[in-house]
Amino acid sequence: MEARDQELKRELDATLHARRDLGEEYEPSLVDSFLEKVERRIDDTVERRVRRQLAEQQMVVARDTRSPQQPSDLNFGERFGFGIVSLMLAVPLSAIGAVNAGLPGLITAWVGIVGVNAVHASGTLSHWWDRSRERKTRKSDWED
Repeated sequence: MEARDQELKRELDATLHARRDLGEEYEPSLVDSFLEKVERRIDDTVERRVRRQLAEQQMVVARDTRSPQQPSDLNFGERFGFGIVSLMLAVPLSAIGAVNAGLPGLITAWVGIVGVNAVHASGTLSHWWDRSRERKTRKSDWED
């Protein structure tokens, strides 16, 4: 049992003890007093959960605005570095494709290189990956 549950149990015991001492004529005011304490506790719990959910939503929004979503958002260094690495890998891939399969192998290698660069330039794969991870880690609205 949590400390707050113990506190609420002590309040209920005190209310019941006061009813025995004071008599039935004070029962409505004692019950109202106890119910106000319960309502305050519920309000505090709901407020705390709402604040936590708002903070989580603000973090998600802040993370979304910081992460690149569009190709124009990608910084120059990332695009330039990816292009250089792509061209460096294109030379051995072209050689392997041309030696083993001739012109069709060379064309296949370059179609793959262009495809990888197109996906990177569009940014759709990284955007999809970020969203799918976010959905898997999100808790239910009812959980603490």
